[in-house]
Amino acid sequence: MPFTTETEAITYIFRSKKRLGNQPRGLDENTRDISSTRKLITLTDALSTHREYAVVTGSKGKGSVAAITAKLLQHLGHTVGLITSPHLVHWYERIRVNGKMIPQADFLRILSDLEPYIDQVEATLNERQYISPQGIFLLIALRWFDEMGVDAAVVEVGRGGRFDDMSLVPNMVSLFTPIILEHTQYLGDSLDRIAWHKSGIIKAGSYVYSVPQEKVVLDTIQREVESKDAEFFWISSLDMGEYLGDTENGIRMRLGRYGEMDVSLHGRYQVANATLAVQAAGNMHGRLKGISHASAEYVERIKAGLADVRWFGRMQKLEEHPAIYVDGAINTASVKSLLDSIDSKATSPLIIIAGVPKDRDYPAVYGLLAEKANTLILTDTDIHPNIHFPDEATALEAAQAVHSDVIYGGKLPNALEIAREKAGTAGTILMAVAQPLVGEAMLIWDVDVSAI
Repeated sequence: MPFTTETEAITYIFRSKKRLGNQPRGLDENTRDISSTRKLITLTDALSTHREYAVVTGSKGKGSVAAITAKLLQHLGHTVGLITSPHLVHWYERIRVNGKMIPQADFLRILSDLEPYIDQVEATLNERQYISPQGIFLLIALRWFDEMGVDAAVVEVGRGGRFDDMSLVPNMVSLFTPIILEHTQYLGDSLDRIAWHKSGIIKAGSYVYSVPQEKVVLDTIQREVESKDAEFFWISSLDMGEYLGDTENGIRMRLGRYGEMDVSLHGRYQVANATLAVQAAGNMHGRLKGISHASAEYVERIKAGLADVRWFGRMQKLEEHPAIYVDGAINTASVKSLLDSIDSKATSPLIIIAGVPKDRDYPAVYGLLAEKANTLILTDTDIHPNIHFPDEATALEAAQAVHSDVIYGGKLPNALEIAREKAGTAGTILMAVAQPLVGEAMLIWDVDVSAI
């Protein structure tokens, strides 16, 4: 039956998983099974078209690296597919070609075409198995990429990699952003185990690039590289781009042969993301038809791509007076980077709105934010059914232990109203919030997220 509405489509996509109800989840290696998606790929011949793939994993910066890499490839003359998650406003944001999200009509049409194959595989599953929604999104994306003539695609995995449906693409490039202790209930409680999960994206004979990492992380990636006879290019701190300063639209950096160039994203942490993306785009471009790496035109196109990239919710400025920024920083590493970046921009008073889920180390995040905030306002949301926040009493107790001026703002619109009163027109409001709240901010400010 053809799908005619988004509600019908999304309900269908999550139908198989919802059959499991609220069964307790454990480690990914025990609870996630990508074999159903593999069967669907085979049934639909979804990977028959040859194209270059890069897969991005890590604990922070994955989305930025994916978006920058895709934009660079586009400027190098390629038709580029992009798969990211989660979305901020529209489900269709998860699938893009040359920066534009898949139209609803195409999404519904392709899902309708795939329905018989999905039903066929679902009928073979036992009561503890399900078809991953991510796997279905992957199938829709691959079909659309075929229709659009995509010759290079960048794919962001979820929390892990080895048991992530997105890792099923035949990527010749694997990209690693900083890896920290996270999602321990799903990935394990040690850094080497988490790195093991993420290194599962590496394919035989491929190329692996990583920003600087903890030694245990590098050792784990290296073992996977050797087992797959891949090539590992660890970008040392000396080889990373150099932050030169802020611009009106982002940052200026210096990187090797490219010299000084502008990146149209705010935040010093984007230097590392841009450095990794430049390496990835160059590797992929080398196996595609196009201009020579050695040409001056290549350098200029890379610089133009960095100046043209857009990615929402990463130290994004939403308003001038007061200055209002939003960022999806909810772990200690990303919060430290965010605070370093905002330091030169923030005017007093600095009002920080924090929306940190309860499965993160929210007391530690509150502690870092408290070092900079004049007032700390706590917020939450019930938009996403699987992301939960500490209750008011618990959140207040944790925040008041590290700051003397803490307010529980409730939902984001109310928290913003309080923040505006505190900041006046001269201060700065910084939202360090989970992705559902970033999405809510996009709606409040009516940001068009359909193209990047």
